[in-house]
Amino acid sequence: MTELAAANGSERTQALLKLTQRLTALIQEETRLFKARRPHEAIELQTEKSELANIYRAEVARARQEPGRFSGASEQAKALLREATKAFHTALDENGRVVNAMKVLTEGVVKAIADEAARQRHAGSGYGANGNRPSAPTGSFAMAVNHTA
Repeated sequence: MTELAAANGSERTQALLKLTQRLTALIQEETRLFKARRPHEAIELQTEKSELANIYRAEVARARQEPGRFSGASEQAKALLREATKAFHTALDENGRVVNAMKVLTEGVVKAIADEAARQRHAGSGYGANGNRPSAPTGSFAMAVNHTA
C-alpha cells in the first residue's frame, strides 16, 4: 500500500495527519533508544517505520503533483497537518544528529581496534638466538564488522 485510504481531501488530510504523527512518534522512539545506547531495540520499529515512510513519501509526491488533493479540508485540519509536519522534520533532524554521532563513535572505536591490532602485530617480541630482532610478520590484517548493530 502506497496511498492513503481516503475518499476526499478532508479525509486525506486527516489520514495524512495521523500517519505523520505516528511516523514522528516512531522516529522519536528510535532516537530515544539510540540515545539510551540501545539501538538493537530500535530494530522492532523498522518495519512499521519503513512502511509509513514509503506511504508518506508517495503522498507528499502526489500532493506536489496534484495541489487539489487536500481541497475540502478545513483550515484547522490543514494547520494541524502543517504543525505535525514541522514536528516530523524536527524529529528527523534530531534523529539524524544522533545517528551521525553514533556513526562517528563507532568509526572511532573500529579505528582504535584496528590501530591497536596493527601495533601489536608489529611489536617485536625481543631478540632472536643470533641477537637480532625478529622481522615483523608480513601479510595482511582482516577485520569483520557487523553492520546490524
